[in-house]
Amino acid sequence: MSATKPLHRIDRNVAQDDVLHVGAPNVGDRVYFNQLVDRIFQRRWFTNDGGVVKELESKLCSYLGVKHCVAVCNATLGLQLAYRALDLTGEVIVPSFTFVATAHAAQWNGLTPVFADVKRDDHTICPHSIETLITEQTRAIVGVHLWGNPCDTRKIEALARKHDLAVIYDAAHAFGCADQDRMIGNFGDCEVFSFHATKFFNTFEGGAIATNNDELAERLTRMKSFGFAGMDNVVGLGTNAKMPEVCAAMGLSLMPCLEQLMERNRHNHQLYQAHLEGLDGLRLLTHDHLQQTNWQYVVIEIDQQRFGVSRDELIERLHARQIRARRYFYPGCHRMEPYRSMPRNQGLALPNTEAIGDRVICLPTGSAVDEADIERVCNVIRGD
Repeated sequence: MSATKPLHRIDRNVAQDDVLHVGAPNVGDRVYFNQLVDRIFQRRWFTNDGGVVKELESKLCSYLGVKHCVAVCNATLGLQLAYRALDLTGEVIVPSFTFVATAHAAQWNGLTPVFADVKRDDHTICPHSIETLITEQTRAIVGVHLWGNPCDTRKIEALARKHDLAVIYDAAHAFGCADQDRMIGNFGDCEVFSFHATKFFNTFEGGAIATNNDELAERLTRMKSFGFAGMDNVVGLGTNAKMPEVCAAMGLSLMPCLEQLMERNRHNHQLYQAHLEGLDGLRLLTHDHLQQTNWQYVVIEIDQQRFGVSRDELIERLHARQIRARRYFYPGCHRMEPYRSMPRNQGLALPNTEAIGDRVICLPTGSAVDEADIERVCNVIRGD
């Protein structure tokens, strides 16, 4: 399929009252998608690792430059499988400033999430904070490539080697991103991607686990399908985390559009930057020009004292104008249940997490947003 085929844009006559959403789904090549769905019906193979899922896994491996990519029904189960497949027990260090699924997947597996602070500049997990939390009970470090910003993989993996720890990356935000000229997917023991509908590359709902470890990939493949290793041969504990064929079809229909989608996101980011430049008390997060990013998120921070209104007051102003901007990861996992009530987290101070959590707003972007929409959002922010 041609990478220059126009993206399908949401028809505003169908959308609800011209509401702008963060993460409105991108839609790829509808003709190709329908061809794949026809193929699924002809084969009458709807799930259980059929040809469409296998084709998506193969194309993901080629795109990421990894040996293995195990498609799953969602990233949360992908994280649970990764924790289980690495035989982890005890404690895992995770950032508090992340979607709660990162911690929940560990807790669900009987692990104890230990919350680290993040860096002030790019909001990714802080290696110094990690180092202060390592104990004899620590078994893994879980980094989160937030907003498409890669973690400091060199320092994290140096700490892991020093203390003999596993490394998992939650790469839910980072499909199509690169660090040190290597695609995200190639770091740690494995990396878990989300292909949820709100992600710039989606499979309706879904995810994938990327790894260069042959044994781990084989274990993950068995575990996502009840522990089967061939017909009627269950060799260990497993669950049902398989991606349906139709979800893989959605992913395949978007693969030829990846460069277009990232370019649209980059263009949107530049427009926001131009419209919001010079506003005192507002910081638009940018990306390291040496890294490859997908530009999936437009993130601003509001300094209430300098900007004149609080983050939450600005969100109310945006919502009143049908702009569904979002505050992400507030107030931090360590202040959510069940973690807030755990004795070790009572009184826990993570200054960067708490400061960022009180300031961050995510703004609408993606193929459902055009230049007029961005100007509309920025006019509201500017108080015009």
